[in-house]
Amino acid sequence: MLKTTEFKIKQTAIPGLLEIDITAIEDERGYFQEKFQKEKLVVSGFPAGFEPIQHNIAFSKETGVTRGLHAEPWDKYITVIAGKVYAVFVDLRAGDNFGTKVAIEMNEQKSVFVPRGVANSYQTLTDNVYYSYLVNDHWSPDKNYQAVNLADPELNIQWPIGLDKATISDKDRKNPMLKDLK
Repeated sequence: MLKTTEFKIKQTAIPGLLEIDITAIEDERGYFQEKFQKEKLVVSGFPAGFEPIQHNIAFSKETGVTRGLHAEPWDKYITVIAGKVYAVFVDLRAGDNFGTKVAIEMNEQKSVFVPRGVANSYQTLTDNVYYSYLVNDHWSPDKNYQAVNLADPELNIQWPIGLDKATISDKDRKNPMLKDLK
């Protein structure tokens, strides 16, 4: 029987935020894996309307690099090409789920679909992390880009590496608190 990549999708506590397990076909040479195979994903519960138009890769050299929390006005399909990250997602859409937080440890076998309006962030748990994501819209200076502070006490994120030891951009350190977005 021919082996092929399989996708198993779980809904999280944030509506539309999907945790996706991805298998790989391994042999003595290494492995092969389909990171995005729309037909298989849709059959497994992935949004059929997601039409990516751009592919981005963020490379982090060292353990402890922490990025986010950013909520873009587009949907995003995130995969880790190499390494391991602790990812945190916070719902910033208006409604009963505003402020709901989900944490997922991601590696090469775990992907996440992030709907627009849900903030995403991650902290590298290994050196040399390649964090890849497909998006269905282009960046524009005319759009609204929300962000939340990584150290927000209301969110009480339990980062594996303390933020005092993490590498964080000045921009992300200055993001507003969740209460300021309400």
